[in-house]
Amino acid sequence: MNVVLWVLQVLLAVVLVMAGGLKVVQGKAKLLEDPRMGWVGDFADSTIRTIGALEVAAAAGLILPWWLDIAPVLTPLAAVGVVAIQTGAMLTHRRRGEMRMFAMNAVLAAMAAFVVGRFGDL
Repeated sequence: MNVVLWVLQVLLAVVLVMAGGLKVVQGKAKLLEDPRMGWVGDFADSTIRTIGALEVAAAAGLILPWWLDIAPVLTPLAAVGVVAIQTGAMLTHRRRGEMRMFAMNAVLAAMAAFVVGRFGDL
């Protein structure tokens, strides 16, 4: 089970760093060029960058505390945060009728919910 959790944590972290990093580094206008990122038109640039920063922070929280054995409780808490972020993303995509993106966020939320199970390993 530990191996499965680590695989999920690493996969989630990679996705979050890539997606969050783009939101932090690129501006709203650049993100709108991607047809999958139409949702950014509904939000302020500062909000988009904040979401990106939270995703990058969550990625670090999914890996570092458990790996370094420094406050490992932060790993399942980061997973709870990922579930919250993905729930917000699902609501946004559902409202916009973007069901492919909704499904992707639902899968990421389910993966993160599984990692929340790390609470049982503390």
